Amino acid sequence: MTTFPADREADDSSDDIIALVRELVLVETPSRDTVASARIADILSRRFAEVGGAVQRVDTAAGTDLVIDVPGSGDPVLLIGHTDTVWPVGTLDGDVPWSTEGDVVRGPGAYDMKAGIVVMLEALRSLQPLPLPRRRAVRVILVSDEEVGSPVSGPLLAERAQGVAAAIGFESPHPDGALKVGRRGSARVRLGVTGRAAHAALDPERGVSAVDELVDQLVRVREIVSAPDLPGPVLCNVGIISGGARTNVVPAQAQAEIGLRFADPVTEETVLRALRALTPHRDGAVVSAEVLSARPAWQASAQDDALLEGIAAAGHPLGQSISGRPAAGAGDTNLLGALGVPTVDGFGPRGGGAHAVDEHFLRSSLRERVALLRAVLTIPAG
Repeated sequence: MTTFPADREADDSSDDIIALVRELVLVETPSRDTVASARIADILSRRFAEVGGAVQRVDTAAGTDLVIDVPGSGDPVLLIGHTDTVWPVGTLDGDVPWSTEGDVVRGPGAYDMKAGIVVMLEALRSLQPLPLPRRRAVRVILVSDEEVGSPVSGPLLAERAQGVAAAIGFESPHPDGALKVGRRGSARVRLGVTGRAAHAALDPERGVSAVDELVDQLVRVREIVSAPDLPGPVLCNVGIISGGARTNVVPAQAQAEIGLRFADPVTEETVLRALRALTPHRDGAVVSAEVLSARPAWQASAQDDALLEGIAAAGHPLGQSISGRPAAGAGDTNLLGALGVPTVDGFGPRGGGAHAVDEHFLRSSLRERVALLRAVLTIPAG
């Protein structure tokens, strides 16, 4: 196995496609790091310009988004991805160094989803010799805040996607390589409690414990998400809890961040409405529920199925058997699919370990996806 810290030169540069993934992975891009986001946007702006793209940079509070139009025939096919990762700066020198071993390539964000961006680039590069009537027009959207729910880029996505014929997302596929057609809706909710501080021993009756109130509210949240009359199932994860400062002070502030997943829009609306209506158990406490980000449930349509069939037909001459099914996770394709744009996701290479220290993709699958995307975007002669 070959591993490289972030400041070493690669010795696998003869494999251009892997060297390109490495170039992107070695720019560590945690969500909300605007400096790192601008740095990787510089690299990608240059790379997409090399394959004929007209690049628009959009600087936001979350980072730098890219909207890239590549000429061709017909309404554009939208290729959508993100440049941010869940990994903090320094991961390359610690838990997840860049490494290659046979077919397995590892690195923070390599699988989710910088290898997917390379699939876009290499397919577009291979199409450049074809005349415009032989290749589909393409629009690429790369956002900088997907891993935190696209709170900034999400509201702009519908506008950026106007006029596209279809959308292909480059998140990871199912473990067997199947594409993702339909996704659960998701929401991130901050449940906040304000109480009243007091000395925990000398004057406890004057205090209102925000922590105790939060605990009771979280019990109520569990009741809401598991109510038997909900139309569909809900996945609920209380991911962050904070509150209080000292053990001898009744805490005046507490909060929790909750991740929710919904199978259908009616369940999503019902649960979020119930959370917004939460009331305090204790006199003097104030409870609030703030939706930090939300993606609607995307239920597969006939248009999505038709797009999947077209991709499968393009893969058949390549010896690739392409299938698709719904996914539990959410992404930026949720909004596009929910808007009625024919959509599939999971076009990144096969691998595993997304958001985990064993994150990796398969080199062979990367090349298969490049060939498949090229076939999808090629217009037959005659």
